[in-house]
Amino acid sequence: MPLIAVISYVFFKGIGAFSFDFFTQLPMPVGDPGGGMANAIVGTFILVGLACLVGLPIGIFGGIWLAQYGSGKRGFFIRYSADVLSSLPSIVIGIFAYVLIVATMKRFSAIAGGFALGIIMIPVVTRTTEEMVKMVPRTLYEAGLALGLPEWKVALRIVFRTAWNGIFTGVILAVARIMGETAPLIFTAFNTMYWNLQIDQPMASMTVQIYNYAISPFDEWHAKAWAGSLTIILIVFLITVVVRKYSKRVYYG
Repeated sequence: MPLIAVISYVFFKGIGAFSFDFFTQLPMPVGDPGGGMANAIVGTFILVGLACLVGLPIGIFGGIWLAQYGSGKRGFFIRYSADVLSSLPSIVIGIFAYVLIVATMKRFSAIAGGFALGIIMIPVVTRTTEEMVKMVPRTLYEAGLALGLPEWKVALRIVFRTAWNGIFTGVILAVARIMGETAPLIFTAFNTMYWNLQIDQPMASMTVQIYNYAISPFDEWHAKAWAGSLTIILIVFLITVVVRKYSKRVYYG
């Protein structure tokens, strides 16, 4: 019920600002009517793509390692570190990325934003992958070894493929979370009112644009903030449906 109530309210408030210009036009200056969030929508996908490049390899391979070999002290430490990392406020990760990348490059950039979001993805993907791999019957793993396959090939081609659907669920949960993050992007990717596809420059994102619109004193910008919120919900819903449909086509064998 809370989910339906939230989605219904956002839909009611945001549907009025939906238009063709909203998805194709840049934000307009204060006082000028019209405009949209096209640069922020594209920028969000670029930032999420960069985050996946950082977070998915570490998270997936880390989860497989924990499930297969993480029974000792090293596994306990990594598992505990992942749990602590998942509980850190995202603004702390944003400050860490600021010090590590923004201060080094001496400018805000999509690289820094993707890095911060990728760190946020890692514990979610790692823990989900570990749990899904653990659910794979041990007999499949032993059967692969009995056939003479190397241990790494058994882990990747048998265990990983069997747990694929569950791992995808974890990936979607992680993507859904980072698409709603604002604080880390204020410290890293910052924002811009113009088109930018260069990842070493400040990049617009929907959440930061929504934040800027929401704190403004203009009713038209408030309406665009609601429309942006509704857009994020629809994008996450669409990604979930598409990936779940695709993941059903992947079977062991």
